[in-house]
Amino acid sequence: MSSIQWFPGHMTKARRQIQEKLKLIDLAIELLDARIPFSSRNPMIDEILLGKPRLIILNKSDLADPRTTEQWMDQFKREGHVSIAVDSSTGTKVNQIPVLAKEVLHDKIARQIAKGIKPRAVRGLIVGIPNVGKSTLINRLAGRSIAATGDRPGVTKGQQWIKVGTEMELLDTPGILWPKFEDQLVGYRLAMTGAIKEQILNVEDIAFFAMKELSQRYWDTIAGRYELEVPPPSDMDDPDEIVRIMEAIGRKRGCLISGGRVDLEKASGVILRDLRSGKLGRITLEAPEFA
Repeated sequence: MSSIQWFPGHMTKARRQIQEKLKLIDLAIELLDARIPFSSRNPMIDEILLGKPRLIILNKSDLADPRTTEQWMDQFKREGHVSIAVDSSTGTKVNQIPVLAKEVLHDKIARQIAKGIKPRAVRGLIVGIPNVGKSTLINRLAGRSIAATGDRPGVTKGQQWIKVGTEMELLDTPGILWPKFEDQLVGYRLAMTGAIKEQILNVEDIAFFAMKELSQRYWDTIAGRYELEVPPPSDMDDPDEIVRIMEAIGRKRGCLISGGRVDLEKASGVILRDLRSGKLGRITLEAPEFA
């Protein structure tokens, strides 16, 4: 499979812009994809944020396995972070974010009150990789369509302050990936969920990786969705076994070309669209270290 590396120039600029704005904010709101909390967590974020208090949001929780999401929240608690699982598309639990932001800043707010200072609106910086749902979340919080949204990475290009009622102000920022993926698993999981532009990827490679991951963890779900009448892969490390499953799915979905052969590129598109849209059910590809 091909190597994934992607670090457009606008992301270098976005990193610099974030660091320039740190002095203006009270806390960082780190947005992760609940299906891949590890892979969607930018390892550069710690050094970029320089110790700012943090609220972790597991977005797209409606697409993720709820049991594993709870395990991730327990993990973040052990690390000393406050976290919440939300679905920005429907608004589930989004209204709890301002309350939790104040919880993160409880000590600072208490000190201000003790000094007779009336706390101002909490200023938060939303950070996250592309296509994790930042703009959709901001629109939900603001109660109006104010941030550009899209189902592809790289929609947000600039920065803007956005008021959330009278208690919070948010600074939106473009999504930031990192210079290279030391672990190719991370790159492919990001590609599976749509965090990397498909124009720079081999769709069949990504679908192949997805089918290998899904067959290991959710075979019954896959077999049920596509009404497969074939056995699961006998050897997950055998490429022919994974291709066999992809071809079986392609036949079920009518992805055929001359001679009755399966159009693997078309079948790959079906698999990835079903995965990203939630048609395969609630799936999480990563468990926390101490699960």
